[in-house]
Amino acid sequence: MISVSNLLFRRQDGDQVQTLFDGLSFEIAGQEQVALLGDSGSGKTTLLHLLAGLLSPERGQININGELISGYNEQQLAHYRRKIGLIFQHYQLLDCLTVKQNILFQHKLNFPTQPPIGFEALVEQLGLSNKLEKLPSQLSGGEQQRVGIARALLNQPKLILADEPTGNLDQTRAHQVVEMLTTLCKERQINLVMVTHSRQLTQYFDSVKVLANGQFNE
Repeated sequence: MISVSNLLFRRQDGDQVQTLFDGLSFEIAGQEQVALLGDSGSGKTTLLHLLAGLLSPERGQININGELISGYNEQQLAHYRRKIGLIFQHYQLLDCLTVKQNILFQHKLNFPTQPPIGFEALVEQLGLSNKLEKLPSQLSGGEQQRVGIARALLNQPKLILADEPTGNLDQTRAHQVVEMLTTLCKERQINLVMVTHSRQLTQYFDSVKVLANGQFNE
């Protein structure tokens, strides 16, 4: 479950201080799939970074599955980030590594002594079994994003945060990727919060939140 209360976050914008959130409060139920919409500059990505512990609020509480991360120090936040999955618009794959190595890379960093669980089944579900020895440059955009999804899911997180993961894909591939992602998260009982500009893609989600003027209009 995600619970945010009375959030204040401001950022420096040139000589000005911009208030993105002042008093933002909301809840997302455990295992819920949420699409996050909003105009450019509305703070969607910033909110995702706050939920990921990459940014910290000036005021307010962020509680993720019983962890009050808004009160964590950097070491505690680093430990928290090991337990969530992050998916990016730009796939963040290492060009010199194969598909298999890219999927396993973060797991080996975070859990060097623990073998990955369910690797074969995961890559099979994502249609990557015959791509494991290829380099990212040999894949389509949709295939590269599926590698990113596999990497995020491998550690069996309870929360996945996805920032415009279909931004570089055409409409057909975007629908394929989002349908695959939401299906896998539902099967694995994972909370998913995904930033998107596409209302068409919201059909795959349990609920939609629209961010405007620092608040949600549902």
